[in-house]
Amino acid sequence: MGTLRLVGESVRKSRRLRKARSLRYPNDRGRNPSPEPRSPISNLNDRENVSQKTEPVRSVKGVRDLLPKEMQLWQRVEEATRAVFSTYNFQEIRTPVLEYTSLFARSVGPDTDIVSKEMFTFEDSDRESLTLRPEATASVIRAYIEHSLYNEGGIHKLFYMGPMFRRERPQKGRFRQFYQIGAEVLGSMEPGTDAEVLEILHVLITERLGIREVNLLLNSVGCSECRPRYVAALRQALEGVKQNLCVDCQRRAESNPLRVLDCKVEADQPLIGKLPRILDYLCEACRLHLDEVKKGLNQRKINYEITPRLVRGLDYYVRTTFEMTSGTLGAQNALAGGGRYDGLVELLGGPRTPGIGFAIGEDRLVLAHQSAATQEAGANLIYIAWLEDNSLAAASDLARELRQSNQRVELVYSPMKMKKSLATANRLNARFAVIIGPDEIETGRYQVKDMASGQQEPVDRTGIGVYLQSRTG
Repeated sequence: MGTLRLVGESVRKSRRLRKARSLRYPNDRGRNPSPEPRSPISNLNDRENVSQKTEPVRSVKGVRDLLPKEMQLWQRVEEATRAVFSTYNFQEIRTPVLEYTSLFARSVGPDTDIVSKEMFTFEDSDRESLTLRPEATASVIRAYIEHSLYNEGGIHKLFYMGPMFRRERPQKGRFRQFYQIGAEVLGSMEPGTDAEVLEILHVLITERLGIREVNLLLNSVGCSECRPRYVAALRQALEGVKQNLCVDCQRRAESNPLRVLDCKVEADQPLIGKLPRILDYLCEACRLHLDEVKKGLNQRKINYEITPRLVRGLDYYVRTTFEMTSGTLGAQNALAGGGRYDGLVELLGGPRTPGIGFAIGEDRLVLAHQSAATQEAGANLIYIAWLEDNSLAAASDLARELRQSNQRVELVYSPMKMKKSLATANRLNARFAVIIGPDEIETGRYQVKDMASGQQEPVDRTGIGVYLQSRTG
């Protein structure tokens, strides 16, 4: 009886398996081939089929879309940036957003938060470890070495703009995909170069973009001769207090004590403030270098503040280190940072080449520039308001003519009454509205209304381009 029961269960199990196989492989005729590997997209489709409710797709946490109304500010910032770099004879370089992970592990440093916590790293199908770039200096140096730019001789002055990626906690002005503007000068170890790099930052941020409450923080992190003495003193000082610091600083106290100075935990600051100062351990060469940088800034009348605890978040910096902040940004007030990295090219396999550079957080730069830029947004826009169908052709001709002289023009092709048309011009923050109706076409004089003052006057059709150009710049 027991045997029959087992046989019966076996037969029923076999039938169920055949039925399941026939449902999964309807054209199989009883064969049992190995199923094809299923892609993640197939799995997504299965889940969508299970749920009858269609949910809207969303962006990934910590990233964002830059919509057309925002892009005017971004373009303004980038145009100003390109203009400033051009006056200092910098050339643009573009590097991939994807690099081998080893590039950042070697350059940025394995004990930094960027490498240990924040990088987006994955293996490709060839089992190569790849990373979305968390910063661009290492990529620029990699390109400098790979393409043997050093063989061209002279000093290389390069700039870049583009997205970077770090898995940080999203907050105001900080995103997991963020944008940086940066500059690198390769081939000069002169302190005068450091001062000029800081001048570029000052000119762009304060003069061209008009950002207020800006502070330039300056320090030196020494060199391979004097920094080891400081690190030894710092390590000794940390022995008695590290147990009272945050978990990350307890780890850094062992692996890389200098990184403790970069801690952002508020509760740790009183203890960190009592640690030895690196300025007291600088060798004569580093001290003279810092003095010359300060002299160059004084000559340029650029204000700065010596900040002995300032270290950058990356391991490759030596000597000059700096940060620029703005009080208009609140607690997260850093706009830009950088410094000198004389050994980085050699560390990545190139010839010994001194270098200095900076990176600006473009998201925060736009945020700081926003209030002034918003007031000016659309200031040079010309809106063409046409009345009745026989005026549209004349309006279209004028729009084309003005655009050929690089003036910004908005022409709406849907018929509107005058009141609604001027309301649209106001909503777009247009500087002028050109009104074209049957009477204007007949007389050859179009009405031009200043949308700010409300004043309106007729202007000859033949001279309207020159008239508007002189008032919009």
